[in-house]
Amino acid sequence: MPRPIECLIHAEALAHNLGRARAQAPNARVWAVVKANAYGHGIERAFEGLRAADGFALLDLAEAERLRALDWRGPILLLEGVFEPRDLELCSRLKLWHSVHCEEQIDWLAMHKTHEPHRVFLKLNSGMNRLGFTPAAFRAAYARLEALPQVDEIGLMTHFSDADSLRQGVDGIAHQLAAFEAVTEGLAGERTIANSAATLRHPGRTAADWVRAGIMSYGGVPDFPEHDAAYWDLKPAMTLRSKVIAVQQMQPGDTIGYGSAFTADKVTRAGIVACGYADGYPRHAPTGTPILIDGKRTRTLGRVSMDMIAADLSDLPASGFGSEVTLWGEGPHGSRLPIDEVAQSAGTIGYELMCAITPRVPVRNA
Repeated sequence: MPRPIECLIHAEALAHNLGRARAQAPNARVWAVVKANAYGHGIERAFEGLRAADGFALLDLAEAERLRALDWRGPILLLEGVFEPRDLELCSRLKLWHSVHCEEQIDWLAMHKTHEPHRVFLKLNSGMNRLGFTPAAFRAAYARLEALPQVDEIGLMTHFSDADSLRQGVDGIAHQLAAFEAVTEGLAGERTIANSAATLRHPGRTAADWVRAGIMSYGGVPDFPEHDAAYWDLKPAMTLRSKVIAVQQMQPGDTIGYGSAFTADKVTRAGIVACGYADGYPRHAPTGTPILIDGKRTRTLGRVSMDMIAADLSDLPASGFGSEVTLWGEGPHGSRLPIDEVAQSAGTIGYELMCAITPRVPVRNA
């Protein structure tokens, strides 16, 4: 039989979370962000749950082709735009919208031969300092695009660096929002400025024409631990589960795993779980990382190894060999372990864990 680990994708949770984005921004349209293979969930598997979106946003042309192969005929936006001139040919063929964040991309458009002009979103660097035109250069870039026959409609976009929290002790979006509003005043075009954090935390200020539902679509919380998924009424779209494949009875002073990172200070039952860092579980998750055994919360013990994790069964006398293990997501009997809690214990974020599931883990729709 196959190794008992598997990853489940919950289409109904995806649909629910998309609905939460709509509820937060009822007058805006919603981009379902499916970059990084739908945050590790798989574009094909996530599509059913997200197909009520008004458009899909992603990075890779190959992922855009996969969406079109699923018979999606609505808008698809390339969030980083094109990476070389010939990419524009595929944009024309697949009818892709794309962002424009630098002069080189405008130069490529000016040389592009197309029968149908492109829809673009001109990106403002309002303070994130990754992609986009500075406020001083933005209007000149807009004028260049407006003059090109290769360009149809020009949208306006930016991205917040601190929508999930305060920035230097004050409102996290105020400085960028002010910059965007000042620079784009009087310019025609649809606006998209809100990521998941802004959609949840600042809906009245940032909804604009489109919101970009990224991590919230998958049940992740952009401002964890200040708020959790229950606070925002988000449901986990991914469950990673396995089983206990062995039980060890440890006496005081016994250690477990590589480096003897855990030493028992009392009689301890340890369940050995078929999951490790080669499956995508974070190797740096320490003793005490939450885990569910038969739907009951307990903790990991010692180091995560390539193929196995140890879990504390001392207070779970009914659990043992063959017990169901929930690494994160939906567990049995209505239990749930938020991915953000596991990530926090491991010193990372839920986004990374979603994207880290490795090819050897079977993935299927629940």
